[in-house]
Amino acid sequence: EFMASSYDYDAPLDEYGLTREPKYSHLKALHKVIKLSEPALVSADATVTYLGAKQEAHVFWSKSSCAAFLSNNDANSAARVMFRGFPYDLPPWSVSILPDCKTEYYNTAKVNAPRIHRTMVPTGTRFSWESFNEATPSANERDTFARNGLVEQISMTWDKSDYFWYLTDITIGAGERFLKTGDYPLLTIWSAGHALHVFVNGQLAGSAYGGLSHPKLTFSQKIKLHAGVNKLALLSVAVGLPNVGQHFETWNKGVLGPVTLKGVNSGTWDMSKWRWSYKIGVKGEAMSLHTDSSSVSWNQGSYVVKKQPLTWYKSTFAAPGGNEPLAIDMNTMGKGHVWINGRNIGRHWPAYKAQGNCGRCNYAGTFDAKKCLSNCGEASQRWYHVPRSWLKSQNLIVVFEEWGGDPSGISLVKRT
Repeated sequence: EFMASSYDYDAPLDEYGLTREPKYSHLKALHKVIKLSEPALVSADATVTYLGAKQEAHVFWSKSSCAAFLSNNDANSAARVMFRGFPYDLPPWSVSILPDCKTEYYNTAKVNAPRIHRTMVPTGTRFSWESFNEATPSANERDTFARNGLVEQISMTWDKSDYFWYLTDITIGAGERFLKTGDYPLLTIWSAGHALHVFVNGQLAGSAYGGLSHPKLTFSQKIKLHAGVNKLALLSVAVGLPNVGQHFETWNKGVLGPVTLKGVNSGTWDMSKWRWSYKIGVKGEAMSLHTDSSSVSWNQGSYVVKKQPLTWYKSTFAAPGGNEPLAIDMNTMGKGHVWINGRNIGRHWPAYKAQGNCGRCNYAGTFDAKKCLSNCGEASQRWYHVPRSWLKSQNLIVVFEEWGGDPSGISLVKRT
């Protein structure tokens, strides 16, 4: 769930196939020293001796070879230890490897590899955007189906789309007091996740989303209603499917309720058992707007819509020269999907800002998921890899924007 489009988890090789330094060279040196120690490692069991209160020597010794691992388990202080008559300086929380039981070839905390900072450089590629804005569906239109009460999302969509509409009408009598006072009723929606956009009479009233540890969400906001029939459209969005954990096939998604409207003359309406209509996917998907075969009328030039929900954008661009890895910078957009030549390069969600405490990093001590965080307050993912093998001389990029963004800030960059 909440699967990022990136496969870059701070590994020695990044998702572009480039080395991440100094980690790559530091681990390369580790592999080399383990290889040098192999004859001893496979010939004997380790003998452990204590060199201090928190310092140990793990020695692999045979008639023909010897390798030693000197460890300092103190997370705060360095230590000088004596091993076989020679002194060795061990930084905090580190291991020195002696492939001949004499020479320190490697220490986990002594990083001698070069530090190379990879950068994203603009290619100068120009986009000329066109836009198409979707209207929200209504309860009785084509390709909808109706049920009494609320239904679970994945059991309806079967992953045909991330998107699932919950549609109903709210009929407001002329005698409702809030029409005179302006104190509009409070709409509260409980959802199993992952994200929810609420439209009232075709206008976005607000959005809510969960997180990796707590995918469930609650939308609670006063909504402006008029006398007569009001169209309520809830767009529930899945951000990936469960892929780990016990019985994840039983996990639910979508608006499961309750859904309530508080502040009407009779108090609170429980809308959970109302007659609801449902629709799988958004219109642009059904019309294949992500391909060049779409036949809708696109806005151009000054008519291009910006910062509006449910908006599709497209542009053509020439493939840049060179062989550097390429990416799309989506930092000015909100949430949605990106396609290159009809192929999905992933879900974009730069509006989702990374949380946490990005303080000074200290490698020492037991590792946990919150240790040495970086880029707090920034987009959880900004750049989206574009394989050069997908590009032709002239290419089509299509963006579907759920929340609203500014496509003029999208750029094609190269990683160097």
